[in-house]
Amino acid sequence: MHTLNRDRFESAATFEQYLDSVVKNRELWREVHDRARLPEDVLEEARRVPGRWHLVALSEDWCGDAVNTLPIVARLAADAGWDMRVMSRDENPDLMDAHLTDGRSRSIPVVIVYDEEFREVGWWGPRPGEIQSWVMSEGLAMPSPERYKVIRRWYALDRGRTTLTELLDLFPRAA
Repeated sequence: MHTLNRDRFESAATFEQYLDSVVKNRELWREVHDRARLPEDVLEEARRVPGRWHLVALSEDWCGDAVNTLPIVARLAADAGWDMRVMSRDENPDLMDAHLTDGRSRSIPVVIVYDEEFREVGWWGPRPGEIQSWVMSEGLAMPSPERYKVIRRWYALDRGRTTLTELLDLFPRAA
C-alpha cells in the first residue's frame, strides 16, 4: 500500500536540497536548473489552478530524463506556489510500484500530484508522451548512444513545454 501523508512529504528533500545532494551529473543538474525558463502562458495557466498542491518527484540523480524535466517542473512549482519534494525511487518502492510505466517498469522520473489533503489526483512520467512514443518504437531499435543523442536534442528543442503542459493537464480545472 502506498501512502503519503504530510509527515512523509515534509521529511522529503525540497528540490534545492535534492540539488545539493546530487552526486552524479551535479554540474548538468545545476546548469539545466539555472537555464530553465517558463513559457509565460504556461505559468499563467498554473497560477490559475485553484487550491494548494503538493508534488512528489520520484527520481535518482543518474537519470537523464529526470535531469531534463525535473528542474523545469521545480521552477513551475516554485513560481506557482506549489510545494514540491523529491524522493528516491529506490528508497520508496511503495510509491514507485504504484506508478509503474505500462504497469511493469520502474521508469523515472515520476511526478505525483496531491491535493491539500494529500489525496493523489494524478501522475506524470517518465517522459513527455511524444518522446516516450518514439523511444518505445523507433528509439529502442537504435544503439543507446545514438538514441540518447536524439532524446537530448528533443529535450533541448522542447525546453520543457511539453512536460509542463502534460503535467498541468493533471490538475482539476476551476469551475
